[in-house]
Amino acid sequence: MKETNHNQPLAYDSSRQEHERGIAAAIRALWHITRRELRTFGQRPIFLIIMFVAPLGFLWMFTSLMQAGLPTKLPAALVDEDDTHVTRQLTRILGTMEETNFVVQTKSFTEAREAMQRGEVYAIFCIPKGTTEKALTQRQPVISFYTNDSYYVPASLLMKDMRKMGEMAGLAMTRATMRAKGFRDDQIMGTLQPIVIEAHPLGNAYLNYSVVLSNLIVPGLLMIVIMLTTSYTFGNEWKRGKQKKLYNMGKGNIGIIILGKLLPQTMLYTIIFWLIDLVFYSYLQFPCACGVPRMMLWGFLAVLSSQGFGLLMFEAFPGQMRMAMSACSLLGVMQFSLAGFSFPVSAMALPFQWLSNIFPLHHYFLIYVNQALNGYSISYVWTSVVALVAIYLLPQFFAFRLEDALLNKEYKE
Repeated sequence: MKETNHNQPLAYDSSRQEHERGIAAAIRALWHITRRELRTFGQRPIFLIIMFVAPLGFLWMFTSLMQAGLPTKLPAALVDEDDTHVTRQLTRILGTMEETNFVVQTKSFTEAREAMQRGEVYAIFCIPKGTTEKALTQRQPVISFYTNDSYYVPASLLMKDMRKMGEMAGLAMTRATMRAKGFRDDQIMGTLQPIVIEAHPLGNAYLNYSVVLSNLIVPGLLMIVIMLTTSYTFGNEWKRGKQKKLYNMGKGNIGIIILGKLLPQTMLYTIIFWLIDLVFYSYLQFPCACGVPRMMLWGFLAVLSSQGFGLLMFEAFPGQMRMAMSACSLLGVMQFSLAGFSFPVSAMALPFQWLSNIFPLHHYFLIYVNQALNGYSISYVWTSVVALVAIYLLPQFFAFRLEDALLNKEYKE
């Protein structure tokens, strides 16, 4: 007769109940650590101000600073030594250009040079004496312009205007000569401009500086704040001598300890990042080809990767809050140079190209350009998405250093 094993279901039930009790204990530990972290916020309001007010201050400052989008009416000097009806017409046209404002008009180059030395103007447009006469007799006059490239952006914009105006000046004088010879206007234009050029700036059609700079500087500064507060929130346990209590509250589970410590900050920073996205793409109407919800998703991923970076720095200097925060500050500022929006990464030396891949801002910038400005498929920047996830998960591989510090290391200045 076949016997039935009645102990097998009981063993299965016991194992399942033990597993459920383990999950319940982990959830309770997570809740206790999270609630403890929220109480810490209440006891240190300055910490909450840094987390909330500072990023919103960055948002207000940079959107107000670059509200015009592109610098306009930049001060320049005009030196018209020729002073003929042709050169006066030329300078009137140049004065109507959006970026140029002649605050100094003189016949003396020395006066204009001194104005540039005093910092009153960024550029000098010089028309020498005899320009009109030489042009009408086809003796190729020379028009000079000088820009103070110590101020790179205004000098570049004025250089663009003056170069265009210099080319137009030659065309205007050629037109005057051809009219004097009896040519019709359609014949003149066919000679002066046989090929018409159309410019189509893609992604940022209005050449708005704020579209590029605000969308990277404000999230970049927020990422630095996230890195610093992540290192601070762990280092503060050692400073207060509560690291072993934290370890016991987490039942020795490093994953629960990390999650409980960072969860309140994750929620707060995600809300701030989403608010920034709403201001940029809904209120200011910056280009967003992929839609606001998707940019919110990338913002959430940027928050997680920034926290992972900050935690990684703390694991590199376990128990040493100041060293970890200093590393976050140094590398956080460095990521602006290596992100690629001010100088292309592909043009950097090879070691810096490799180094740029460890920074969350670089990958967020690539995703932003691909998704918000160009509206391309995410398949073009899937490596950046993977990199952000990897930066977030990387500290888990060094969690043993955090566990060792919780048990054995004391606070170091």
